[in-house]
Amino acid sequence: MTKTRSVKDSMGELEVPESACYGAQTQRAIENFPVSNLTMPSAFLQALGRVKLACAEANYKMGSLDKPRYQAVTDICQKMIVGGLDSEFPIDVFQTGSGTSTNMNANEVIAYLASLDSDVDVHPNDHVNMSQSSNDVIPTTIHVSASIGCEERLIPALIHLVNTIEDRATELQDVVTTGRTHLMDAMPITLGQELGGWAAQVRSGIERIQQAMPAMKKLAIGGTAVGTGINAPEEFGALVADGLEQQTGLCFSVAENRFEYMSSQDAAVSLSGQLKTVAVSLLKISNDLRWMNSGPLAGIGEIALPALQPGSSIMPGKVNPVIPEAVAMVCAKVIGNDTSITIAGQSGNFQLNVMLPLVAYDLLQSIDLLASASRLLADKAIAGFTVNHKNIENALVKNPILVTALNRVIGYELGAKIAKQAYAEGRAVIDVASEMTDISRAELERLLAPENLTKGGVQK
Repeated sequence: MTKTRSVKDSMGELEVPESACYGAQTQRAIENFPVSNLTMPSAFLQALGRVKLACAEANYKMGSLDKPRYQAVTDICQKMIVGGLDSEFPIDVFQTGSGTSTNMNANEVIAYLASLDSDVDVHPNDHVNMSQSSNDVIPTTIHVSASIGCEERLIPALIHLVNTIEDRATELQDVVTTGRTHLMDAMPITLGQELGGWAAQVRSGIERIQQAMPAMKKLAIGGTAVGTGINAPEEFGALVADGLEQQTGLCFSVAENRFEYMSSQDAAVSLSGQLKTVAVSLLKISNDLRWMNSGPLAGIGEIALPALQPGSSIMPGKVNPVIPEAVAMVCAKVIGNDTSITIAGQSGNFQLNVMLPLVAYDLLQSIDLLASASRLLADKAIAGFTVNHKNIENALVKNPILVTALNRVIGYELGAKIAKQAYAEGRAVIDVASEMTDISRAELERLLAPENLTKGGVQK
């Protein structure tokens, strides 16, 4: 049987595993919420360690926390910041909506270890949670963890993806292929132009995320229970924000109106919406790659993605577009997370949102999934695909839509007849146009040159 030790809180006494560093409130939450076996993300716990460290520093600077306890608390917070205490946070994500259980989990672990490692008695509420409430700590930690995730992981990953796409676009800027609208043949474009569209999508996504960042760097800390700041000195919130800025290099500040940042999660909902938009962009790019790679014989077959693994347990030699498929699933998950966050954002009842752990979990998951998927798409799909020039040229020369370039010379009606005949007979448009018009072969070659048609304008 597991050895236990006796602990107590305001509701009474109970047993916790002897090896556990948490206390009674954490144990109650473990017993109360056996829901999913999903626990709060490491990125959130590390950010919570940063918040607790900044709070201890602020209380010490104001003279509210003595130096021995300050040093003992901050030493343990440093361990929490590097992920060394993650195993001490077993509470399910689906817990009390304020995240009080996770806040008290941190308070208990920090207090227990700080007392164990020093000659002072550290209390989880009186010392670790001094000048704070779960109601301002958890919203603050959501903002801090998401801001760090976007600035340090997601945006650099998206920039890497943009750079990879743009490198390939430059390399393939002279490769003319068949454009497609409605999945049907359309006017020619270059592969460089096609990839340039992808790069622009991702760049726009980066800009949208950056536009959401200022609101995410505003913090609820100092609002304590309901936003009024009861039991917290007036300067406390600003000192915490300054401490977090010194720790991370990110420009955190106290929200102008802490009632807004505690009763709602509008900033997180907005950021999630931008993450969803990025997911939609990556899904479009992934599906384009899958179509372009389709075949190799019966599909479009314009490119060949890197062959990474066997594609079938029964069909020898089959290779599938596994990276775009994985990225597409990531995108689906992020889009689903945004729906959860949107619903959670509506649950700001009076002075407190009561789905904070769900917002934290889904938001950080979306950030990390998109960061990983962006690098995967860049390095294992886009950087390494090869171009099937023969397939591209064969399709291009027979594309009946090339006749569009003759509209201003022969008119739409005759152009349609030429296109239909070329398609029906499987012949090149130039050959049919040579028979059905009095335009010279040399002039037709100039007017119908695919590389010229990718530049737009009127062919003179």
